[in-house]
Amino acid sequence: MTDPQALKQEILRLTREYSRQVHASFRPAADPERQPWQEGTTIPYAGRVFTEEEVEAAVGSTLDFWLTLGTEGEAFQKELAAFLGVRYSLLVNSGSSANLVAISALTSAKLPEARRIKPGDEVITVAAGFPTTVAPIVQVGAVPVFIDADPITGNARCDQLEAAYSAGKTKAVMMAHALGNPFDLAATLAFCQKYDLWLVEDNCDALGCSYSMPRELAESLGFSENSPGLDEGPDRVIRWTGTWGDISTQSFYPPHHLTMGEGGAVNIVRDQKLKVIAESFRDWGRDCWCPSGIDNTCNKRFGWQLGELPEGYDHKYTYSHLGFNLKPLDPQAAIGRVQLRRLPEFIEARKQNWEILRRGLASHEAVLEFALPTHATGWDAKRGFSWDESGCRTDCSWFGFKIAVKGGAPFSRTELAQELDRHQVGNRMLFGGNLLRQPAFVQLRQDRPAALRVVGEMSGSDEIMGSTLFLGTYPGLTRQMLDQEIAVIQAFVGGPFHG
Repeated sequence: MTDPQALKQEILRLTREYSRQVHASFRPAADPERQPWQEGTTIPYAGRVFTEEEVEAAVGSTLDFWLTLGTEGEAFQKELAAFLGVRYSLLVNSGSSANLVAISALTSAKLPEARRIKPGDEVITVAAGFPTTVAPIVQVGAVPVFIDADPITGNARCDQLEAAYSAGKTKAVMMAHALGNPFDLAATLAFCQKYDLWLVEDNCDALGCSYSMPRELAESLGFSENSPGLDEGPDRVIRWTGTWGDISTQSFYPPHHLTMGEGGAVNIVRDQKLKVIAESFRDWGRDCWCPSGIDNTCNKRFGWQLGELPEGYDHKYTYSHLGFNLKPLDPQAAIGRVQLRRLPEFIEARKQNWEILRRGLASHEAVLEFALPTHATGWDAKRGFSWDESGCRTDCSWFGFKIAVKGGAPFSRTELAQELDRHQVGNRMLFGGNLLRQPAFVQLRQDRPAALRVVGEMSGSDEIMGSTLFLGTYPGLTRQMLDQEIAVIQAFVGGPFHG
C-alpha cells in the first residue's frame, strides 16, 4: 500500500509542474519564467498574479478536505492582522460582504445606545465610487448622506463633512480610498473625533497604501505608533490605510492587491468588542464564538441565559444578531497566505507601473488630466510630487492609473475608451461614477425619497462620471505591455488632437 503522505507529495510535485507549464502567463511581470506578452493580444486592466506556490497551496488544502474555514483561515487572519498592525482580521467571502459585516456590526445592541446605528440614522459617504460601499448602509436601514468627490484625487471632498452632519442622526462615516489613493484621513478623523462618530475605511482598493502626518497631529487624534514595517522618523506617524478608523474592509477578488479568487476581510483596528460582534454577523448571528467543529471554549456552553430562552440553552444555537453566513473556504485562505507573502513586491510593482505610465504620458497634459495623491499639489518628472502645507502625506499602492479627458479636448472619454478597446487595452470607468445617477439609486429616491440625503451639488462626481477612466497598474503588467498602452494613447492623442 502506498504511503498516503508520499502520495500527497507526489501529487503536489505534479501540481507544481502542471502550473509551471500551463500558467506561465500569470506569473509576476518581473519573474524570469513569465511567458512574454505577444503583441496583438489583450492587455488586461487587472488579473490574477500567481505561481505554482498558490496552486500547490490550494490543491494541498483541498486534499485535506476540511473545506470550511479552518486552520488555513485562522493562520491567514493572524498573518493579515500582523501585517497591518490591527487587533483582528476576520475573513469573509468578498469585499462587498466585508462592507456589509462592518456596517452591520455598528447596529448591534451590544454597543452603547448613543453610538449604535439604528434605522433612520445617517452615515456619511461619497457619491462617486463602487456601489457596495454604499448599499450596506441602506440594507441595514440607515440613511446614506452623500458628499461630492474631487475629480483629481477621486476621493471625497472632506470640506463638506460639516455640512453633511446632522446632530443626533449622524453616527458614522464610511468611505473608500479611491483607486488606492487614501482620502484625507486627518480631516476625517478630526471630524469623527469631534462628534464621536465611527469611521469605516473601505480599504478594498488600497491594501499597501500608507498615510502619514506630523506626530503632534497624530497624537491629538489618538495615534502614536507606526504600522509594522513603516517608519518616517520620530517627528511623524505613518500607518497603513485600513488602520486609522474603527473598522476597515478588504477585497481579495482577482483585480485587487492580493487574491483568493473570491474573498475579503473585516479588520478590527482596536476594539475587542467589535471583533466579537462582527464575527457574530459573519457567522449566522450566533452569540457563540467557538470555531466550527470546536465546542465549549467558554466552558459555559450550557450556562447561559439570553433573550427569552430557557437557562442552559445550547450557546452554539443562541443568536444575538440577524446575521449571515459569509465565510470563505479554507483552500481560498491557503492561496491567500501565499499571496500575502508576495504583497510587498506587489505593492512596489503597482507604484512603479503608475510611475511608468505617468512619465510616458506627461507630454499630453494639454488634453489629459492625471490623478494626484491626496495632499499632493503637483507632479513633475524630476522632483516627483509636491505637497500642500498640511504636513500630511500619502504613499499610494495604486489600484489603477486614472485619466480624465479635459473639457477642451477634441475627443471624449468614451472615444478614448473605444480606441483602447480597439487595441485590446483593458480600461474601466471609475466604477459607478456618480452613484446617484445609477438606476438602483434613482429608483430608491422615487420609492423612498427619505432613504438618502444629498449635500450640495455633485459636480465633481458628475465630472468623474463623464470624463474619467483608468488603466491597470497590477503586478502582471510587463514593461512591454505598459509601453504598448502608452503608444496607443500617444498615437490617438498626439496626432491632430495635440495642441
